[in-house]
Amino acid sequence: MARVESSGDGARLVSWPPQRYERRRQTWYYSACLTITVHTVPFAPRFRVHVSTQVRRWATRLDVRPHQLGGATVLLDAPLPWPEGPDRGHRLMVNTLGYDRRSKELAWRRHSPAPLVPELDIVRNYPRPEALFSDPERWINGPGDVTAGIVYHPSIGPHEVGPGLMPRERADLDAWVEEGLRPLLTRVPDLTRVSRSNTPSLLPRSGAGRVPGVRDAQLALQRRAALTRALHGRPLEIDVFWQSPETRAALLAELPKLIGLPAGQQVSSADGETWQWQCEGVDIRVRARPAGPLADALPTTRARGGLRAVRLAEAIEGRCGLVADRADPLLGGAGVVITEIAGKERFAAVPDSDPKHALRIAWARQGRLTQFVNSPDDTDSALEHRAKWTWLDVFRQMGAISPPAHRVGAGIPGNLQYVALWLVRHTRKGPTRCRVHRLVAVRVRPGDGPGVVEGWDAERAEWVPYPELLLLLSQVREPAASGGKETGTGKLVDDSAARGGPRPAARPGVEQDRQRETERQIRTLLFQLRDRPTLLLADAGNLRQCWPGLRNGALDRDTLGFGAEPAQRHTLYGHDLRVLLVRDANARGEVAEWYAHDTEDGVGFAEGVWGTADTEGRVFASTASKPHTVAKLPKGLMKLAPTAQGRIAPGKTAWNPGQLEITVLGCLSEKALTGSGRAGDPPDRPAEWATLAHQLRYHDDYPPLARPLPLHWARLAGEYVLPVAGTKSAGSTSSAS
Repeated sequence: MARVESSGDGARLVSWPPQRYERRRQTWYYSACLTITVHTVPFAPRFRVHVSTQVRRWATRLDVRPHQLGGATVLLDAPLPWPEGPDRGHRLMVNTLGYDRRSKELAWRRHSPAPLVPELDIVRNYPRPEALFSDPERWINGPGDVTAGIVYHPSIGPHEVGPGLMPRERADLDAWVEEGLRPLLTRVPDLTRVSRSNTPSLLPRSGAGRVPGVRDAQLALQRRAALTRALHGRPLEIDVFWQSPETRAALLAELPKLIGLPAGQQVSSADGETWQWQCEGVDIRVRARPAGPLADALPTTRARGGLRAVRLAEAIEGRCGLVADRADPLLGGAGVVITEIAGKERFAAVPDSDPKHALRIAWARQGRLTQFVNSPDDTDSALEHRAKWTWLDVFRQMGAISPPAHRVGAGIPGNLQYVALWLVRHTRKGPTRCRVHRLVAVRVRPGDGPGVVEGWDAERAEWVPYPELLLLLSQVREPAASGGKETGTGKLVDDSAARGGPRPAARPGVEQDRQRETERQIRTLLFQLRDRPTLLLADAGNLRQCWPGLRNGALDRDTLGFGAEPAQRHTLYGHDLRVLLVRDANARGEVAEWYAHDTEDGVGFAEGVWGTADTEGRVFASTASKPHTVAKLPKGLMKLAPTAQGRIAPGKTAWNPGQLEITVLGCLSEKALTGSGRAGDPPDRPAEWATLAHQLRYHDDYPPLARPLPLHWARLAGEYVLPVAGTKSAGSTSSAS
C-alpha cells in the first residue's frame, strides 16, 4: 500500500512497508516513490502537475560515527493521536535525525514532530535517536505497530539496491497515475521528434571496419591544435604535487598520449623531477614533487566566538603563505598546478578542513590555475581514467577547447558566436563561508578556430581569455574585520547578535540592488555583442532570481524585460540576437521525467529534439543518448516486481537521461523581423535553434552534457569564485561583488 509523505515542494507517495532484496547475506530495503509537484511552463496559461518516479532506499546500517551524521531524513509510521482523523493510516511523518554539537548526542532536529509527542500512550513510544541509529533495520520491521525508516544517502555507506527505475516500470506507473487522475487532470500530449540531426560532427568511434587507434590519434591532433592556439607561443609550466607514486606515473604517462607528443622528444632532468616536451609549437614543462604539507587538512579551530568565515579565512591565509614559499616564479609562461589530495570524505569529520579551495585561492594568487586528483585509496575509478580527466580539465581551463561543427543546416549564420551566462550564488554555507553573487559570462567563437574561449571582465568591460577570467574570479574578497563581529555580507553588528540576542533584520533592498546590478551587467554585455550574430544561452533556473524577466510568468516571445520597465523587442539589444533558455529538473521536478515508446508498445529511451504544437513551436525537449560507459541492461528487468529471470534486478542501476527543456525566447520570427524593419528577410525556424542547443551538449571528449557546452564552461568557471572574509592580517578593504 502507499503512504503520503508531505514535503516543502510537493507531496510523495511511498510504498510501505518496504520491499526486501537479499544480497551478500544481508537484507536491503527499498520502496517505490512517486513525487508530485506543480509547475508552470513558458508561454502556457495553465499549470502542470509533474509525477516523477524513483526508488527510495532505506538504510539498514550506518557506516558513520554519530558525530559525522549531519542530518538524515527519517519517516515514521505510527498511530496518530487522533485515530479517527482523515489521515488515519495513510501518512508518514517526516523527521530529521542528526548530531547535536551542543548536547553532544544524537537528537531529533529541524522541528521534527517526534519530540513534540514522544509518548504515543502509556506503553508505546517513538524510537529514541540513539536506538534508531544503532539498529535501523529493527525499526524498519517495527516493534509492534511503530515503524521507522532512515532514508538512505551515499554518505552513510554502501547499498546493494541500485538507484532508478526501468523504462517499462516508469511507463506502467505513468499509466496507473493517468487512470487515477482522470478526468480531473489529463496528460499532456506526447512529444514528437522535430529533427533527425541529433549530434554535431563528431569523430566516429572505433568499430567494425575501423582501424584501432585512428580516432585517438585524431583527437590528440585536435587537442594539440587547440592548446597551441590557447598558449599563443608561451610555454606551459605545470607543477604536479603528488602523494602516491602511482598517481604521479599515471599523470606523466597520460599527458603525451592525449595530445600526441612523441615519446622520443621527452627530455627528463637529472634529478628525476622535471620533464619537457617540445613539438610543433607546443612547449610543455612538467615538474613533479611530493605534496608534503600542502595537501594536509587545514588547521581550523573550534574555539567559541568569532565568525566562522573569519576563522576559515585565517586558515586559508596560512595555506597561502605555505604555497608562496613553494612557488617558483612564472617566466612568461602559463602556469597550472595539479595536486593530489584525499577525498572529501576524509575531511568530513572536521568542518572546513578540506584544503581544496584554499589551494585554489593560493595558487591563483601566484598566477596559476589548479586541478585536483583524488588519491587512489579514496576512489573506485581506474587511475588511468582519472589521470585522463585531470588533463582534459586542465585543457578546458586553458581555453583549449571548442565546440564541434554543428549539423543543423543553412539557417544558422556561419559567423555565429555563443555567449553563456551563469550566476554564482554562495551563501554563508558556501565553500569559504562568505556570501557572494557573481555573474559569469563566457563567449565562444567557433569560426575563429580552436582554442578561442573568452570571459567577460565586468571591471574593464571587455572580453579576456578564459584562463585570465578564472584568475580574475578568484580575486573577490570580503572587507576586513575590526572591533565587532562580521555578518556574512561583511557588515559589522553588535556583539549581542553573536551571543544569541536579537538578530538585526536584513538590509532593505539588498535583493533589489543585486537584481539591478546583474541586469545592468547583462545589458552592458549585450551592447558589446552587436558586431555579429549572437546566440545568448541562459539557464532559467539559475538566473531568474536576479533577472526576474526570465520567470515563466514574465516571458513573452521575442522580447526581453529588465526591472520594472516594459519588455522590449529583443532585437533592440542586437540586430542578429537570438536568446535561448534552458531548464532542467533543478532538484524540484521542474521538468517532467520521460520515456519513449513506439507503435508496437516498445518502451525505452531515445535521443533527439522533441516538440509539441501547444506552445506554437517555441518550447522543446532535448534528450541525450546514454554515455558509452554505461552498461547495457537486459530488456524486461523489473525492480519493483522482480521476476524469476531477473532476481538480481533490484541491484542494477537504472540509467535515466534527464530531459533538458529548451525555450526559444527570442529569434528572428516574422513578427520580430517586421518590428525591426526587415519584413522581407526569411524568418528563423525555432526548431533549428533548439537543435543547435541540443547539439552543443555533445563533444568528442565528453559524454553527453547536462547543458550546452558554453553554459557548461560558464558554470565550471564559478569554481574560482571563492570570496575570502577580511582578516586583520590580510588587510583587504575591497568587498565582494
